[in-house]
Amino acid sequence: MTRQPGGSNSFTCGLDAAVAVVGGKWKPMILWALDAAGVLRFGALRRQIDGVSEKVLIQQLRELEADSIVKREVYREVPPRVEYSLTDLGQALNAALVPLGEWGHTHMDVIIENKEKAAEKPVEKTAARATAV
Repeated sequence: MTRQPGGSNSFTCGLDAAVAVVGGKWKPMILWALDAAGVLRFGALRRQIDGVSEKVLIQQLRELEADSIVKREVYREVPPRVEYSLTDLGQALNAALVPLGEWGHTHMDVIIENKEKAAEKPVEKTAARATAV
């Protein structure tokens, strides 16, 4: 899918716009964790998302905040406390992801099987492929 002329903020369709907001490995997981908990501090959110690094989580949260999907509330206390929650826009986006999650749950066994098969196949060398063509 290509973007229309006019810069990085032009989209060809609604799906293009949605993927620009939620694209990536961790953003959907952040949305699901915040939806389930309501409000989470950074450390608790990181514990909810297995495998995400602190650096990546911070980056993804900043992007979601810039897109008005996540609300970041800083409490002026000692030590400082920061809490994250979904905005109304974030809750609507998370609701749109529910059918995708249901599809993944329904087809998880097949997805795992296919991923395992793909990992077992030897990788063809590009040079061998080029000479065959």
